[in-house]
Amino acid sequence: MLVAVEFTGERRRLTSAARLAKGSAAVLAAGNGTDSVLDEVFGACVPTTLGRDVGHPTDAGLDFEASLAEFEELARSAGADIAATLIQRRARPDAATLVGAGKIEEIEGVVASTEADVVLFDHDLTPSQMRNLEARLNCRVIDRTQLILDIFARHARTREGQLQVELAQLEYQLPRLAGKGKAMSQLGGGIGTRGPGETKLETDRRRIRLRIDHVKEQLEAVRRIRRQQRQRREAVPVPVVALVGYTNAGKSTLFNALTQAGVLESSRMFATLDPKLKGIVLPSRRKILLSDTVGFIRNLPHTLVTSFRATLEEVERAEILLHVRDASIASMDDQKAQVEKVLGELEVTRKPVIDVLNKVDLLSAEERERLLVGCEAVAVSGLAGVGLDALLAAIDRALVVDPLTEVEFRMPQSEGAALADLEAGAVLSGRRFEGNLVYFHAVAPASLVGRYRRFVNRFEGRCVDTGAAIF
Repeated sequence: MLVAVEFTGERRRLTSAARLAKGSAAVLAAGNGTDSVLDEVFGACVPTTLGRDVGHPTDAGLDFEASLAEFEELARSAGADIAATLIQRRARPDAATLVGAGKIEEIEGVVASTEADVVLFDHDLTPSQMRNLEARLNCRVIDRTQLILDIFARHARTREGQLQVELAQLEYQLPRLAGKGKAMSQLGGGIGTRGPGETKLETDRRRIRLRIDHVKEQLEAVRRIRRQQRQRREAVPVPVVALVGYTNAGKSTLFNALTQAGVLESSRMFATLDPKLKGIVLPSRRKILLSDTVGFIRNLPHTLVTSFRATLEEVERAEILLHVRDASIASMDDQKAQVEKVLGELEVTRKPVIDVLNKVDLLSAEERERLLVGCEAVAVSGLAGVGLDALLAAIDRALVVDPLTEVEFRMPQSEGAALADLEAGAVLSGRRFEGNLVYFHAVAPASLVGRYRRFVNRFEGRCVDTGAAIF
């Protein structure tokens, strides 16, 4: 069963003098009568920054409903069958059990009637809260972080992913180890070992710390291998463009549409855990590596961000970020804020970002038109293959590594290998032949022009706006 808790904060009533002062200020600001401000003058209560007025629907209420739906999807992604869902709204969390005593009794009754063996809380629980809840409910209690870690463990396929999940799980378990009195004590044998000895709790903590150190060493070896691979890639200027976004925004579907890589596509959350890299060719004939990374989620546990640092290095090293957003849901802007929060933790907010509105095939023509008014985002559908050319052109315009240059080449026709290389890596036009020489214009990356500089007849300038120069 699921338990969702919304903390509304303290609500306070305004005094009559304060209400009159607020109403007067509103009248002066409006300047056109008092009818529009009567509700402000005689309002019953004012929510604090932590809560909302339950009597009036607000964005906070919509956020809670979206958070609850997301938590239910997380539970299904972990393979759970939801027997019941309980909701509580309270001003502040209970220090002992998170929820109140009355709600604990209600949960006990629902657990008994539905024969649920796991209770999932859509909130992080402290070690003491988890122990108290398990003692009262006589069943397993799992909080939000533990649920997400379980999903990650299910989807980890590579050795790197498994190590990162194990590290996050160990760091989560360490402060939650609990002793059980004298039964946890281990007496030593021999001279000088009299007394309580080292408790089993201390032994378990020491073993977990040793395991954490060992896993970190293995992950450092993974980072070292990645750095070596990256150095080999950087020897040839092939920039990386990373797909980032909320989980289940359609990143893997878009990745497949652009690369035909055939990676797993699933509506389940965190279906993609291990990063994927695939080369594609832009309209300017420049080559890039497209990276598909793990999806983000609201209140992403910090242990996951630190543990998956090796995987997220592709985001840190990327030249451009494609922020993929689900255009078909109402919480699109909220999800954008959550993703930007995680990107801020990774310190990559200064990188060029292209907003990509995915799943526009689920919108009507009018909805799609309203969505793009005053918006610089690229509308695409990875499933239907809509807008992919516009997305590639946007990447071409935003890419500043290995800039495009317009030149005129004069080359002997006997240089067949050089001609083939230029045709494969540049956009050629205006070809003409004079005797044994061939003249042509090229819009080519600076690295390719430098390779055949000896055949350059004249430089015609650098392409600042590749869209205007090529398409």
